[in-house]
Amino acid sequence: MKVTISAGPKGLLAYVPKKDLEEPIVETEHATVWGGWARLANGWVLELPAYEVAPQMPVTVEARKRPEA
Repeated sequence: MKVTISAGPKGLLAYVPKKDLEEPIVETEHATVWGGWARLANGWVLELPAYEVAPQMPVTVEARKRPEA
């Protein structure tokens, strides 16, 4: 699914246009958001692509939602 990652006043935000959902990113697998999972405030966990050099924000990426546990 397409997800737009942007920097907000309180941290990173993820926007999923198909669901009209905007949630803050509250936890990440790595120090940066890229190349691992990111947990949204609503509980969703998204797998985000890896980048050697972080892209300029906002950026739209192809992410995959992990199945609910």
